[in-house]
Amino acid sequence: MSISPAPASDSPAQTTPPATNFRWVICTLLLFSTTINYMDRQVISYLKEFFCTPTAQGGFGWSNTDYANVTSYFVLCYAVMTIFAGIIIDKIGTKLGLAFSLIAWSAFSILNAFVGRTALVHVFVRSLFGIGEAGNFPASIKTVAEWFPKRERALATGIFNSGSNLGAMVSALFVPWCMIHFGDQEGWKMAYILTGTAGFLWLIFWFWLYASPSQHKRISKSEYDYIHVDDDATNHTTAASGTTVSWFKLLSYRQTWAFVFGKFMTDGVWWFYLFWLPDYLRKQFAMDKHQVMLPTFIVYGVAIIGSIYGGSIPMTFIKKGMPVYKARMTAMLIIAIFPLTVLSTQYFGNVERFGSMAAGLAVAAICIGCAAHQAWSANLFTTVSDMFPKKAVGSVTGIGAAAGGLGGYIVQKLAGGLTDAFAKTPQTAYLLMFIICALSYMIAWGLMKAFVPQHRPITDL
Repeated sequence: MSISPAPASDSPAQTTPPATNFRWVICTLLLFSTTINYMDRQVISYLKEFFCTPTAQGGFGWSNTDYANVTSYFVLCYAVMTIFAGIIIDKIGTKLGLAFSLIAWSAFSILNAFVGRTALVHVFVRSLFGIGEAGNFPASIKTVAEWFPKRERALATGIFNSGSNLGAMVSALFVPWCMIHFGDQEGWKMAYILTGTAGFLWLIFWFWLYASPSQHKRISKSEYDYIHVDDDATNHTTAASGTTVSWFKLLSYRQTWAFVFGKFMTDGVWWFYLFWLPDYLRKQFAMDKHQVMLPTFIVYGVAIIGSIYGGSIPMTFIKKGMPVYKARMTAMLIIAIFPLTVLSTQYFGNVERFGSMAAGLAVAAICIGCAAHQAWSANLFTTVSDMFPKKAVGSVTGIGAAAGGLGGYIVQKLAGGLTDAFAKTPQTAYLLMFIICALSYMIAWGLMKAFVPQHRPITDL
């Protein structure tokens, strides 16, 4: 089936709801892909305690720096590959691009179980895993640009991006269960194997249900028209595979650099929460591997609310007549204020001052920070499709994700170095890290606004 394009519109006014809503089925597929993506990458944070246990006690004998090397080089390889992943996905299309990415990361996730104890070998295999994972977000953001009108893209992105929290929640319960059920020596292997296998099951539904909107048999003409209702003339394309834009050319635009700095300044914060939150809870509140399950589960659960609700905030402004990009940036400024609550984490986390309430208060502050990050991320990703034609969305997203990965690499190395340097007073190390987490968003918003003071969509690609 081929559907002719509808007239483009820049108006934020509401239109008649489409006869079908299959775009939300596509969004659900992206939600589960992202859930699996983060479930696989989050496994290692719950294995850190075992990996850093002395060999005499049955562990791997890693230092905090060893662990940070594994996570940081994973992030670095992920960062570098996202540049190429975006270009590849723009070339071959989202269907094959996301499928190949998921096959690669699932295979390398399983391979983690067979590499022994040496940290250097884990660095190598986890880096390959990062290369595989790099395609998920460029492909997902491009899919949202293809399947949703601008007014719904932040919400759709917020929904699928909440999979990053769902995946972390699953890992928070599943990995400790593996360690208990199979024992430490076999449990860490089973955690990698079973989470890696989930990706291959998802592929069945992806190949069954996905096609581009213009070729899909399950959407109506009215839904197709609604998808394109607020595209401008240069952006009204089906983003067919085979059309790519040089990323060197993309780097000549201030809009690209706005996204790059937005990602560089804030992605590392989320990487920090993902890989170091269980360690913080153990060291700050003397929790064991069973006790960290509930608070981490709660943190990532609350972050889902931030992801979905944060993605809906611009729609409120758009309904009141505000232009799309201005609505997006206004929402992001509001969101950037909330991570400042993380500055209070170590104050409220003082057990001598607040007793048994300290852990709950500290976790509450972190919940707000994580929810704010996910709300920020949902809107940040969507600025790409606000400013660039669909044929460039995958490439720009890849460039920005690479910058975010570089920021994540720096944060991981910093966290490892600080926790080793302040081994006797880990509270100091985490205080410094939380200061970085709190301030990053306001700085990022200021840089983005400096690069793109007014909305200027790219029209010459």
